[in-house]
Amino acid sequence: MLVPAAMAALASTAAAPAIPRDEALEARVEATLARMTLDEKIGQMTELNIDVIADRGPDGRVVFKPGMLDTVIGKYKVGSILNVPGSAISPEEWRRVIGTIQDESMRSIGIPCIYGLDQNHGATYTAGGTLFPQNINMAATFDPTLARDAAAVTAYETRASACPWTYSPTVDLVRNPAWPRVWENFGEDPLLSSRMGAAQIHGFQGPDPNHVGPANIATSVKHYMAYSAPVSGKDRTPAVVSEADLREKHFAPYLACIRAGALTVMVNSSSVNGVPVHSSERLLTRWLKDEPGWDGMIVTDWYDINNLWTRERVARDKKEAIAMAINAGIDMAMEPYEWDYCTLLRELVEEGTVPMSRIDDAVRRVLRLKYRLGLFDAPVPDAGAYPDFASAEHTALARKAAVESMILLKNTDGILPLAAGTRILVTGPNANSMRSLNGGWSVTWQGRLDHGELDDKHTILEALRERFGSDRVTYAPGVLYDEAGDYQAELAPDFEAVRRAAAGADVIVACVGENSYCETPGNLSDLNLSATQKELVRVAASTGKPVVLVLNEGRPRVISDIEPLAAAVVDILLPGNEGGDALADLLSGDANFSGRLPYTYPRDVNSLSTYDYKVSEVTGVMAGAYDYKADITCQWPFGHGLSYTDFSYGELRPSAREFCHGDTLHFDIDVTNVGTRAGRETVMLYSSDAVASRCVPDNRRLRAFEKITLEPGQTRTVRLTIPASDLAYVGADGRWVLERGDFTLRVADSPATITCTATHDYPTPNRD
Repeated sequence: MLVPAAMAALASTAAAPAIPRDEALEARVEATLARMTLDEKIGQMTELNIDVIADRGPDGRVVFKPGMLDTVIGKYKVGSILNVPGSAISPEEWRRVIGTIQDESMRSIGIPCIYGLDQNHGATYTAGGTLFPQNINMAATFDPTLARDAAAVTAYETRASACPWTYSPTVDLVRNPAWPRVWENFGEDPLLSSRMGAAQIHGFQGPDPNHVGPANIATSVKHYMAYSAPVSGKDRTPAVVSEADLREKHFAPYLACIRAGALTVMVNSSSVNGVPVHSSERLLTRWLKDEPGWDGMIVTDWYDINNLWTRERVARDKKEAIAMAINAGIDMAMEPYEWDYCTLLRELVEEGTVPMSRIDDAVRRVLRLKYRLGLFDAPVPDAGAYPDFASAEHTALARKAAVESMILLKNTDGILPLAAGTRILVTGPNANSMRSLNGGWSVTWQGRLDHGELDDKHTILEALRERFGSDRVTYAPGVLYDEAGDYQAELAPDFEAVRRAAAGADVIVACVGENSYCETPGNLSDLNLSATQKELVRVAASTGKPVVLVLNEGRPRVISDIEPLAAAVVDILLPGNEGGDALADLLSGDANFSGRLPYTYPRDVNSLSTYDYKVSEVTGVMAGAYDYKADITCQWPFGHGLSYTDFSYGELRPSAREFCHGDTLHFDIDVTNVGTRAGRETVMLYSSDAVASRCVPDNRRLRAFEKITLEPGQTRTVRLTIPASDLAYVGADGRWVLERGDFTLRVADSPATITCTATHDYPTPNRD
């Protein structure tokens, strides 16, 4: 069940609302607010974990704790519950659990509860649901339509479970490749993240954010913002980001998502430039709510009001932390285990520390969300309305996304695709693992699969045996993960078995990378691929058989010392349930590669950069006493990806050589498939500013892209269109400016220079 094509992004000015105002809906919000007590209002601002009110019984069913529903909802009027009780449960069980909560909420308060789940790459916490590739894979497709359609399926299958809200999409701008949440996001580029995030908003929520239908769910865009740029690379640790990059790059995907209609936003757990985001009125209220005119709801991340005093130490105690967060703009607190928040917030209101106007504003936003979802009219949707749950169509879409997300990084002498009849040795710890194909947020938080939950799906080994024949595919893992340990734990290797098995093979497919992890448990201190897995690749290469290196990883692990040993390198990232079959499609040549890297793949652990680095980060040798020189190195650049066919580009033709603010710029280029088979090509338009007087210019910036399909010999003229304002930048003063002067626009190896004839300073913070 797929939603119609996404609606056009809403135009916005500083004064215009991000979501059109619905007067009838607002009247219902005000009528409900007017009858509420202070305790009921505070309860609506509270979110607790399911573990507070229920346990998982020995038969797998969820059992409610005696008296806890009455305490949490009846007494404290809590308005939201989240999370899965241990691991995924069936749609029927979800409907029973959420239905029970809704019955109590409507009886006790007359206001429905809103239940939230991390359905981050499909129906991840619904047993039997469709699991798509992770967001980093969706970014690698460079196809927003795929992202929208996958989100629509996820929404449909989530609503079939009676859950109306997901903490997704994740649009943190990945700037540190060591960060353990790289794979949850859309890569390092603001434009790619903005387009993919906005597409998912449309897929999740449908065409009208004021009236989210029964096949759709509300989104919570996370984690606002710069969470993904920690100095240490560790999860939930501080970021230091220039004011210019904060406004121009990190804020961009969030602004795009709220303009696309996102109904809620979740906040960065840590601090930016020394200020915890949960206590920042500037970022939460001024940037996110006031400037774009956004009337949605802001929810904390896990326990993060408490962390203002326990970890960040900007508050003396929990009560002061609550005051800081609510006054900064937080609307709902994910506690998640304690309801003393309700008592303390009531005291703060009675003391005048938190004004009643702030409480009413927050509660309006919570109620507005629930009315937009139709929860007052139907707290639990009709069970018979979802006949397509986990349908063949949904599975086919997941496989299509997996195929288009895999990236061919190297293919020496055209060793791929593998010919029919090729004798293949499959090795490596990721070869026979569904856990590593899916990553975290898959059935369980850490992605551990302890009870054969996905046994009906194919690992890489199983898929290759099905495609090439069991008699042609042998298996000697060489290295296995220790499933009893953490994600990095490995068992003792058996390299000799690999050497023996290689004697009967024509090619070795070495499947290496990472086991599943999520959030802080995925922290690491060395970005290198594990020493044992590197040695496995050396052993494979020493046999004299060509090695196809398959990287199955949530972030780019450094492999520069073993990459020369591989005849081909394929990065499959975290492709989900259909990843094994998708890889078999590609290695056999039944499908063609079209994925592109959504981040810069590092060559060295101490040379980490992004493609949009400042121009002065690369310098030539200077004359004089000092031999100044600096270089940017990488294993593969952002946007890199090969195909089984070849494409050629003609001359880039701009619609005008001179322009000014307010103009729309068009760039035409002819693209030809000069190979022998059909292929998909992502046409990317980059810009470079010759001179930027208020801030050192970036090396280049992606400004537009379009993915096209070409048959052999076919030529297509691609038009890429951008507003002139896209060539503006944020100066060190935090303000947007489009400066007169030259810009070089480039597609592939075809450049064109255009000139801005007049400088324009933008009067509003969001370049409107």
